[in-house]
Amino acid sequence: METKQIIIIGSGPAGYTAALYASRAGLSPIVIEGHEPGGQLTTTTDVENFPGFPEGIMGPELMSNMRKQVQRFGTEFLSTKVSEINLAKRPFHIKCENGQEFLAETVIISTGASAKYLGLANEMQLIGKGVSACATCDGFFYRGKIVHVVGGGDTALEEANFLTRFADKVFLLHRKDSFRASKPMQERTFNNPKIEVVWNTEVKEILFDDSGVHGLKVYNNKSNETYDRKTDGFFLGIGHEPNTKFLKGQLALDDHGYIKTEGKHPDTSVSGVFACGDVQDPYYRQAISAAGSGCQAAIRAERFLEDQHDKTQKN
Repeated sequence: METKQIIIIGSGPAGYTAALYASRAGLSPIVIEGHEPGGQLTTTTDVENFPGFPEGIMGPELMSNMRKQVQRFGTEFLSTKVSEINLAKRPFHIKCENGQEFLAETVIISTGASAKYLGLANEMQLIGKGVSACATCDGFFYRGKIVHVVGGGDTALEEANFLTRFADKVFLLHRKDSFRASKPMQERTFNNPKIEVVWNTEVKEILFDDSGVHGLKVYNNKSNETYDRKTDGFFLGIGHEPNTKFLKGQLALDDHGYIKTEGKHPDTSVSGVFACGDVQDPYYRQAISAAGSGCQAAIRAERFLEDQHDKTQKN
């Protein structure tokens, strides 16, 4: 079985940046990309908050460019997922869904976090066409418009408040008659004149045409009424789920499933295993912060390998 100095699990800005630094350091990394190479940015349209692109860039194009840059330095890519991993001892044992197995001296995990969706018809197809799960990413495009946000926790209320920087009106839809968000966040929301809360309301259908989303069909579970609401945009604020199920019992995770890292470093609870990107960051969740953490993870992995080599030489 082949032993690699470094294997990167996951792609996106974090994984590709980690691979860029690792490959330029001569570590010949393998990137196990998963079934959606490039991560969540491949489902977005215009990206205007990533440095270096004064006119913006399409999400899929940005990820394609990153991948090509990494490939230039000799990184190997596998379009499969990790089915099983054993981090109990080094070298770490990794099994892939396609049947390939590897041993790795170090592992970088950049599997990201997936936004939660309602499961409505056409919901995923309308991402970038009026449906979004990231106000920070897409809020700018709704300047002077009317938008709806669904959810009742801190995520939804944060999204709604952020969107008021751009939208003329933000309607916050919640299926219950009270929020589960923190009290300070609730007070901030109730005091924001641009936000109107619509209680006891569930979204049943997204209304759209060739130009994108133009309305929502909703159901009021108190009055038993179904009706349409006009909107220019529909934001999901029901949280994110880190892609860490394959790590259960292998690494220390927080209560929400995110990988715990050591202070300001990408080090995990297992020596030689590092995490970067959204899989360990429930706060920022931005392409630029993910890329930065990928750089950190690769540098830490490189120095870990150097330290191990030095110890071997001394012995």
